[in-house]
Amino acid sequence: MLRKVRVRGPVGRPRTRPDAVAGDKAYSSRGNRAHLRKRHIKAVIPEKRDQAANRKKKGSRGGRPVGHDAELYKDRNTVERLINRLKAWRGIATRYDKTPGSYLAGLHLRGAMIWIKDLTKAAA
Repeated sequence: MLRKVRVRGPVGRPRTRPDAVAGDKAYSSRGNRAHLRKRHIKAVIPEKRDQAANRKKKGSRGGRPVGHDAELYKDRNTVERLINRLKAWRGIATRYDKTPGSYLAGLHLRGAMIWIKDLTKAAA
């Protein structure tokens, strides 16, 4: 999924490497963290309890505790709410579309619908 990410700044072309990636505990694997570290991307992913227990059980061979920025992690809630608004549309939630192109078109359509609805609320 990170290959498709484009980070837009105020000017210039979009960057392909974000400064940080936030995720929930499900994405706390060693492989995910290694991939982000290799690309010099900050991982904002809390550590699972069982992973922390296994690391502590190994003692000094277990490595350092995983650190994550708690303030950046709080912003992840904004993205979660957007995903919930996208999935309120049944076609996206159940993924009826067979091709990636038509699914992406549905995401764009739903995003436009959300944007227009928010614009009309602000004008009222």
